[in-house]
Amino acid sequence: MTETFDMAALTFELKRDEGQRLKPYLDTVGKMTIGVGRNLSDIGISHSECTTLLENDIARTLTWLDHALPWWRTLDMVRQRVLINMAFNLGGKLLTFVDTLTAMQGADYAAAANGMLASKWAKQVGARSQRLTNMMRTGKA
Repeated sequence: MTETFDMAALTFELKRDEGQRLKPYLDTVGKMTIGVGRNLSDIGISHSECTTLLENDIARTLTWLDHALPWWRTLDMVRQRVLINMAFNLGGKLLTFVDTLTAMQGADYAAAANGMLASKWAKQVGARSQRLTNMMRTGKA
């Protein structure tokens, strides 16, 4: 016989008893935990949870770009992806690329690519910067 239970009541009880934390923390036995008692150290996350996190992070990045660089959507689709990728990686530090962003906005893609390559970021991310720089320079993926 399959038992049924009140999911709403169980959810309330687990949130009350486990707590709900939106940032990772070490639990009482030293396991990295998040949410309502999710043991990241031993269980991690599923592929579908990873996809959901990525989709949410992309949406947050697009919203940030709309606010911080409202002209970014005037770029062609390939160069938009470059900017999204960089914003995803750098967050607000993207705004320190003043000359590079000015070149992008002005459709001087060679100068933008050169600015990208000349940055500390390019050295830190290696092959990623090479791929993104080529996309910026050529408009091709």
